[in-house]
Amino acid sequence: MKLLMFEHCSLCFRVRMIAALKGIPLEEQVVLDDDSEAMISLVGKRVIPILVRDDGTPMLESMDMVDHIERMGDPVLTGPEQPEISDLCARILKITPYLTMPRYPLLDLPEMATIAAHDHYLVRKLKVYEDFVALRARTREFISELMPVLEDLDGRIESPDAVNGTLSKDDIRLLPLLRSAAVVKGLTFPPRVTDYFETLMARTGFKPLPVI
Repeated sequence: MKLLMFEHCSLCFRVRMIAALKGIPLEEQVVLDDDSEAMISLVGKRVIPILVRDDGTPMLESMDMVDHIERMGDPVLTGPEQPEISDLCARILKITPYLTMPRYPLLDLPEMATIAAHDHYLVRKLKVYEDFVALRARTREFISELMPVLEDLDGRIESPDAVNGTLSKDDIRLLPLLRSAAVVKGLTFPPRVTDYFETLMARTGFKPLPVI
């Protein structure tokens, strides 16, 4: 299987995470941000991630990809899902883009390896977000909004190995969001969130993104 992806993409990391947890080989192909044709030629539109199955057919929707890989061999996502964790993920995702999107262009990511790809990202995102310099200047404000959510999460983590005690789709949703948030210099996760993040990242074998 081949995954077309961006390194910073949390949806892409869901797929990378389940493949790593199951020990299933996954060819990762980082797409340059301005290479829309690589995506359109496969699925008819610009979208990431795209999973190309062994028979050559492409898949969209990250959780469908997770389900597809989870069906291979023995399952690993056997634990319960909690609506409170889904709610916390949604709350995290309302805040973190204002912290992370302005930082990704500073991280020397492979999807922005050329000037054209780097500038393409900026043009795309600045249609949605205000000036990135202005957003980075509001870092303390956004961290202050995020910390109560992370404190709430801290009180709900049952084990460093799995948010609900046993690995579930909640972990597939949560860890990629924490991986994204961890790029923010000055953001310190609460203790149990830190243990959870470090434990599961180590289990997947992936390194955190750089901090800036």
